Amino acid sequence: MSEMNETREMDEQKRHQIVIVGGGAAGLELATQLGNRYGRKGRVQVTLIERERTHFWKPHLHEIAAGSMDLSTYETNYLAQAYWHGFRYRIGQMTGIDRERKEVIVAPHVDDDGEQVTAERRFPYDTLVVSIGSLTHDFGTPGVAEYAIALENPRQAERFHRRVVNACIRAHAQPGPLGPEQLQVAIIGAGATGVELAAELHNSTRGLVSFGLDRIDPEKDIRITLIEANARILPALPERLSAGAMALLQEKGVAVRCGSRVAKVLPQGVELASGETIPAELVVWAAGVKAPDVLRDIAGLETNRINQLIVTPTLQTTRDENIFAIGDCAACQWAGKEPGVLVPPRAQAAHQQAAHLARQIPRRIAGKPLAPWHYRDFGSLVSLGEYSTVGNLMGALVGGNLWVEGLFARGMYLSLFKMHELALHGFWKVALDTLARMITRRTEPHVKLH
Repeated sequence: MSEMNETREMDEQKRHQIVIVGGGAAGLELATQLGNRYGRKGRVQVTLIERERTHFWKPHLHEIAAGSMDLSTYETNYLAQAYWHGFRYRIGQMTGIDRERKEVIVAPHVDDDGEQVTAERRFPYDTLVVSIGSLTHDFGTPGVAEYAIALENPRQAERFHRRVVNACIRAHAQPGPLGPEQLQVAIIGAGATGVELAAELHNSTRGLVSFGLDRIDPEKDIRITLIEANARILPALPERLSAGAMALLQEKGVAVRCGSRVAKVLPQGVELASGETIPAELVVWAAGVKAPDVLRDIAGLETNRINQLIVTPTLQTTRDENIFAIGDCAACQWAGKEPGVLVPPRAQAAHQQAAHLARQIPRRIAGKPLAPWHYRDFGSLVSLGEYSTVGNLMGALVGGNLWVEGLFARGMYLSLFKMHELALHGFWKVALDTLARMITRRTEPHVKLH
């Protein structure tokens, strides 16, 4: 047995080792496409390192939080995906990079019971791709860590949804009147996540109380407040899109507070810089993003103030051509824009970067020069519920700039997710899964009740 293991290790050392750290939208798409190309028997070994066991498309986290989407129906198991598509999946979290030895250092993995599953390990690489996404940025605001919930992963989204359901059941069952903070939700940050969560939560809470919680009047008792420090919601997107989203939120009765900076998150509310307190039983922090702290000056690589790895047009890090970065953790200059304008952290950018590297890494292995990556902005879409979506489509897709809303925009929004699914699973699996979900949707509640 030891001779077989030694032979296998020697064989792996002869292969070109591609290591991808992070199994988000960009990382998993890249691992899948490279695995499909090389498989396990080629002279290239593709390894994906990810601390979670399943993958979920991050732009849909607000739907998990609101209870309008079932996580188990849409998640992808990393181990199964690796088996089906010819790459290796190794569980763990990167803690460092040894550039001299060309190794990724991965921390011991500990399960929910506190038992160690794997020891610290090192994975050799010839080509390393860092794709560990981003986290919310609390800017050092007091009380955020203790009293607010971020929506960075499915566990947090499910935790928030459980608290929403429990809050409604508690309010329905209690004999006395509601407290000032009960059934009040404060969402801090009116970017895409905050706006979409506010709209989706408005719809799903009304569906939730319709299942027999008749002592709750959603129009009077449930209040959702969206708080934004900038002068308008969706400040990073075109003003017309912001205005359209604002009109739809106001139509739904969502209270929007623009130009309001949060000074502190309290156990039962939010304190603004003006001194005003907004009562809230649940607080969601969706303001600001940054790359994980592990990237801060990691292995001497160049990073910016929010920990993103600075990359060249070929997506290689500025100080090491063997290391690439893609997705939200990469700071990439937007070609054609003035210096310092970076490609925005959007799902479409991650998808394009993964597709680009899937073509360029084989060229690197063959010793050929790499082509630069150019971001193609296809516009922005913001979902405000099952039938309400606003956005703009741009560039080659429509030959200009087209403003869209309603069911057509909703269809375009859903197509972004379908593109991600197609990159992971191919046409037939996506088609069959979509049909199965449509059938299931007709036999189950449209709102998750637990």
